[in-house]
Amino acid sequence: MRLLAAIAALGLLGLTSGAALAGDQDFTLVNRTGYQIDDVYVAPHSSSQWGEDIMGKGSLGDGEQVKITFAKSSVCSWDLKVKYHDEDEAVWESIDLCTVEKVSLYYRNKTTSATFD
Repeated sequence: MRLLAAIAALGLLGLTSGAALAGDQDFTLVNRTGYQIDDVYVAPHSSSQWGEDIMGKGSLGDGEQVKITFAKSSVCSWDLKVKYHDEDEAVWESIDLCTVEKVSLYYRNKTTSATFD
C-alpha cells in the first residue's frame, strides 16, 4: 500500500481547494486527454506500492482539473499513475513536485504524455 505508507510518514494527502499546512509538493492535475480518468495514485518514488486511489469515488473528466495537496514534507520525488475509465493506465516516475505546480495530461498517437510546469 504505497500511498498508505506515504500518509503514515507525511500526514494527510488529499484533494482540497486549500490546506493550512500545504507542502511544497502541492500541484494541479489537468486532464486534457479527451477521456475520463477514474483513478489517480501519487506515491513517493522510494515506495514500492501505490496504495489507494486519491480520487475516492470521484473521477476527472476531460478538461477538468483538481488540486492535489500534501502535508509538509521534505520528499520531492514522487510517482504518478492514472487509470482511465476503460482500465488503461499511464505512469510517470520521479516527478520533482517541489518544482512542479501543474501536471497536464494529453493523449495523442495512442500514448498518454504529460507536461510539468
